[in-house]
Amino acid sequence: MWAVFLQTLPFFAVIGLGYAAARAGLFPPEATAWLTRFVFYFSLSAMLFGFAANMTLGDILVPSTAAAYLTGCFALYILAFVVALARRRPLTEAVMEAHTAIIGNTGFLGVPMLVLLLGDQAAATILLVLVIDLIVFSSLLTIIITAAREGRLSPAMPRVILRGLVRNPMVVSMALGLAWSATGLGLAQPVSATMSLLGGAATPGALFAIGASLAVARAERLTVATWLSFAKLVLHPLAVGSAAFFLYDVDPFATGVLIAAAALPVAGNVYILAQHYGVAVARVSAAILISTAVSVATLPVVIAWFTG
Repeated sequence: MWAVFLQTLPFFAVIGLGYAAARAGLFPPEATAWLTRFVFYFSLSAMLFGFAANMTLGDILVPSTAAAYLTGCFALYILAFVVALARRRPLTEAVMEAHTAIIGNTGFLGVPMLVLLLGDQAAATILLVLVIDLIVFSSLLTIIITAAREGRLSPAMPRVILRGLVRNPMVVSMALGLAWSATGLGLAQPVSATMSLLGGAATPGALFAIGASLAVARAERLTVATWLSFAKLVLHPLAVGSAAFFLYDVDPFATGVLIAAAALPVAGNVYILAQHYGVAVARVSAAILISTAVSVATLPVVIAWFTG
């Protein structure tokens, strides 16, 4: 346990460094936005392309693993949704809270951290989690909020969802990597070296950007944010792990990776979606801040259990 904590500590130390730099005024919000854009569009995308280019679609989309993750996510999604409705929150707020409870920081934290800690063999399962989060649940959020506000499902909805996916560089980079892998040609050495060079910047850049972005997060609506953080850090890995263990007989290593991915704190892009739709912004911001801070202690416990 202590050894795993020491392994994860540098990752959170870089997050803390980004937070301290932003709080001290050495790294203003504009710099955070540009660093995030660099990581999002270039370094992280290069890392994902490199992973996907060395895999097949079958390596990532393992039916039992996907079913286990989806089942665990939907179980918690429904619970968080019902809890919000029981507090008499509007439908739009209920679905945003449900989304917050299950979407972890897989792109900026999970990919660089878990692959380094668990090995390259974990990459396929982590990419599966990322694909499901980005395609299934982001689309579901868009559909429910739009339908709630307009009172109907618009015929333009598929086009809106497709446009959002096409504009997401993580989705595009994985799709391009898999497409290239399907050709069987392999990456030329200069291309592979370029992807490795850019991808190497993903880990420190993403972690620093997470910390800097947390410096402007608002700690409001603490009661609800604490519940959402508990749901994300504790209930989510429990739900996903239970589904993998008892319902789908997922490979033990893939089960451990699913649980570790589910134990990640709330993703920063959930805040972007909350801002975009103008729904539960303060709650989401506080949940990101709380879950990220608490995951310094909880994530090593999960990884230590898995690796032990």
